[in-house]
Parts: sequence; C-alpha cells; structure tokens
Amino acid sequence: MIKVDLITGFLGSGKTTFMKKYAEYLIEKGMNIGILENDHGAVNVDMMLLHDLEGEHCELEMIAGGCDRETHRRRFKTKLIAMGMCGYDRVLIEPSGIFDVDEFFDALYEEPLDKWYEIGNVITIVDAGLPEKLDGQGEYLLASEAAEAGCVVLSKCQKYSEEQADAAINHLNRALEQVKCSRRFQDEVLCKDWDTLTDRDFDMLLGCGYRTEAYEKQYFDEKQGFDTLYFMNMEIPGERLAGAAEKILNDSGCGQVSRIKGFVKEGDGWLEVNATHGEITVQPVSAGQAVIIVIGEGMNREQIQLYWEQE
Repeated sequence: MIKVDLITGFLGSGKTTFMKKYAEYLIEKGMNIGILENDHGAVNVDMMLLHDLEGEHCELEMIAGGCDRETHRRRFKTKLIAMGMCGYDRVLIEPSGIFDVDEFFDALYEEPLDKWYEIGNVITIVDAGLPEKLDGQGEYLLASEAAEAGCVVLSKCQKYSEEQADAAINHLNRALEQVKCSRRFQDEVLCKDWDTLTDRDFDMLLGCGYRTEAYEKQYFDEKQGFDTLYFMNMEIPGERLAGAAEKILNDSGCGQVSRIKGFVKEGDGWLEVNATHGEITVQPVSAGQAVIIVIGEGMNREQIQLYWEQE
C-alpha cells in the first residue's frame, strides 16, 4: 500500500512552501515520492514553485481545469490510478484551498484506489497571522481542512507574536465549534520558524497520522463561491507589483479578494507575487509563467485591471 499524505490549508496559508520542505526531507530519507498538486483553475502556478524537486526520486503531477467539483474529482481519481503504477513509497497531495477536503479524503476509499493507497498523515497549514474572521464559506473550509488533521503547522511564526499565533488557533477552534465538531487544537500544533525545522520535527510530522471526526457538512453554490480571474502577460514594473496587489485586496470595489499569486517577467528573469490580507511578498525566482491569478468572491475584473494598469 502506498501511503498518502494530505497537506491541507486555506488559501495562502503556505501549503506549497511547506510541501517543498517536507518533500525535501522525504527525498533525503531515500524515499521515492510523487506530488499531486490540485487547483480549481486553468493554470497551476504552484507547480512552478516545486519544479526544482523533480528528479530521480520525485515526480510532479497536477490537476487543473476551471471545472466543477465532480469533474475535478474524476480527474483526481484518474490521476491517482496512473500514479499507483509508478512505484512510489509515498504520495503527497495538496488539495486546492477552496475545496472541502472530504472530496479528496473519501476518494481514497473508492475502488480501485482503496487497494493501492492508504492515508498516512493529514497535515494542516494555518497562517499564524490568520485574520480574526473569514466569510462564511471561508470559516467552513478552515474547519473542514483541520478537523481530521494529525497535526496543525503554523506558518510565518517568525513574523507574528505569540499572542497572534494563539489568536489564530483560537480562531480555528471557533470555526470547528461553528460546524459542530468537538475537536479543539492545543497540543497538536507546531509553531516554529520553518527555516529551523529539525529532522526530529519532520519525523514527528511523518508519524502524526490523522483523526476521524464528525462535523456538520455545508454545501455552497459553486457559482456564488470562490472564483478565479486570470491576467495574462502583465507588463507591470516590479516596484509597483506589491502596491497594486495591496490596493486590490483592500478595495471592496474589486470584490472580496482572498489571494493573488503569479509571475511577471522582469528583464531576463521572473518576479513571483504571493499576496493575502496578512502578507504580500514579491521576490525573484528562476522560472515562471506570465500570469497573475486573483482568487475571491464577487470580483470585478474591470476594477482589478485598473490597478494593474495604473502608472
């Protein structure tokens, strides 16, 4: 049986960054791993951030397609069937930050996946600077992504105070209470600068397992939920990128924007932008693709476009 680890978390929590560090640890232990990236949109920017892991001991696969949940689930199952024949020791799966994790969790119990795979760990990433409140769907997704986790890992701990990190966990526990889940997090939380994670930390995560928890399922109209806008071949100077992203996130006229991610060309290289309400980063990277993705609800494309074009 191939062990499967689910790396879950809300939009912009840091799943891909954690995935890379966790994968590097597994490769160093001599494991052959497969990574399956999921995105509800037509372009999967996060794959670019993992490309340098590819090699003899690591293969990357992706699902993308701007499709409804049922189509996405079928593609997920088809991809895992193909990956089951590749001889991996472990498969890491990053569900999209806007899908109920049970859609992935449950698929592993379906034929023929149940004969090839077993769930190893569920690791949930929570931003230590998590806002005090999310919208209704966001609160539900936050809870559903953590309810069955073996461990919660706080991201960006070095940037926030102990009080802010405690507030993030309290927020998570309130979200669990709202969906009538009896679970509360206290001891199963790793709060540490990721650059200082040790082999002992990763060994703990590798054996953290998962829980089976009951909670009240909620269903949302896909047409009224999270949506994605794509802005291709943007010509925006690097010095303006963070400012434009900040204005888009904070202008209600743009809609309820939750995350901005993507790349712009600068000279012979690329700049990566990754922005949420808690943090905006713009940094040079070795590879990219000419697209900026904006994720949110009730978004106004024309208003967002104006900020990209402003001098």
